Amino acid sequence: MSRESAGLHTSWPGLLLVALSLSIGWGIRGNFGHEYGAMIPGALAAVAACLISGREDWHRRVHHFAFFGALGWSFGGSMSYGHVLGYAHSGVLTSVVYGLACLFVIGFLWGAVGGAGTVLPACLNRERLTGLYVPILAVFAAWVLQDIVIWYAGLETSDLRHESPLYWYDTDWLGALLAAAAALAVSAVQRRIRHGSRLVLYMALGWWAGFLLLVCVLGLRMSPPRGDNWAGILGMTAGMLVFLIRNDLRPVACASILAGTVGGVGFSLATAIKIVAIKSGCQTNWHSVMEQTYGFINGIGIALAVLWLALRLPRLGEEPPIRRWTDGAAVFFVLVAITYLNISKNPEEWVKAGAMPAAMYGLSAWGWLNIGYALLAAAGAWLLARHLREPLPFVPASWVGRGQLLYLAFLWWMVLGNFERALPGFHPSRLITEGVIHVNAVLCTLLILLTRTRPAPPIEHADRAAGLPCLRLVGLLGLAFLAAVAVETAAVRLVWGDEPAQANRQVRFGPLRTATHEPPARGRAHP
Repeated sequence: MSRESAGLHTSWPGLLLVALSLSIGWGIRGNFGHEYGAMIPGALAAVAACLISGREDWHRRVHHFAFFGALGWSFGGSMSYGHVLGYAHSGVLTSVVYGLACLFVIGFLWGAVGGAGTVLPACLNRERLTGLYVPILAVFAAWVLQDIVIWYAGLETSDLRHESPLYWYDTDWLGALLAAAAALAVSAVQRRIRHGSRLVLYMALGWWAGFLLLVCVLGLRMSPPRGDNWAGILGMTAGMLVFLIRNDLRPVACASILAGTVGGVGFSLATAIKIVAIKSGCQTNWHSVMEQTYGFINGIGIALAVLWLALRLPRLGEEPPIRRWTDGAAVFFVLVAITYLNISKNPEEWVKAGAMPAAMYGLSAWGWLNIGYALLAAAGAWLLARHLREPLPFVPASWVGRGQLLYLAFLWWMVLGNFERALPGFHPSRLITEGVIHVNAVLCTLLILLTRTRPAPPIEHADRAAGLPCLRLVGLLGLAFLAAVAVETAAVRLVWGDEPAQANRQVRFGPLRTATHEPPARGRAHP
């Protein structure tokens, strides 16, 4: 069967499922924030996209899609965009254009790395795919250890980060350094630099090249004095794309550019929609509207990238069945690690709202949550290890059923965890967030269980993957950037003119400029 005669092998409910999955995750991510929060939409959208692909060989890897999708989307969580949003709301033409253009760049970077992580399990044989786990988990362990040491040493707090001895343009320079160190340590143990460690090194060195060149040498600051992780992520994305192209992973590179392009349009367009909608005078959580809209548009990009590759990539096998522990590790990471890293932030909110005592029987509220999660983690690890030896009866026999179980368990775990976080201070404006998230989660439950897709046509050779149009996609990226910024600026100016869309005006250039390159008192520009 030819690709042309096969046509799109999923229906609109499948596309809606992926789009809503990322929208739900992004709405939740807005409450938890940063890298850990961004894992939520990544995992949900990756599982949904895998299940609608029509590729039975991919269904067997649905847990790996969840793992790498979560990691890919997490990187963008380090980028600061609060002031950039303010520029787009400012009513000053140059700042509006600048803000929307920067939002496109941030959205592209977020979608490009997220898209690459999502499709990676579709493009690697089992040996290369499972070989990524050791260096990636080593990097993650190094970052967790970094957070623990910094927290116990009191080197950095959210309120006084500019006074930290680790402050360097408020970037994750230490994390990039530790990632490279972890990859080299794994290579030393394995006595050679394998492809997983090489990928980490390309991305880490790319981060440093982007940060040093753009910020330290050229002095480009996107939204001073806020952090400049955007420059490091830009370099990291470039390093990732170079690695993919040099290692015969052009399909991943193309999917990355496609997802990034839609992500760029999505972030700037969702912001423009929010700014225009504010003019209606309705009082609601418009920021959450923007986030969920952005997630929805980004989900369409992920669905298109996955479905596009489903009609081009050759069939994958699971032989030899090496490193079976990675199957359990992927599920454990999604269901236990991601949920803990986010929900562990809830006790602080409960205590602030007076809904829970700060301490009970000499142990803090956070300590009690840790005990509960430790018991859950131990039980989960035991059951997963047992299942790898002898399948548990409650786990579905089909891989589609297993993917649905993973999706629904993770979806409702996070929906309920998010509602628990918001409940103590709940007010009517939260309905646009928690209310919409609940409705969409119910809809996704129906879609994941009822949507049927036709099997993708069998592809035994990689001929269709050869010559994928990376250069044309780069051209499309440029055109999308120019068109999106121009149309969105026109819409915002038509509705607001020179009037700011928010009271706290942020201006990047000119006599009304609020941006400053100076950090707060006693801050430092480098270690």
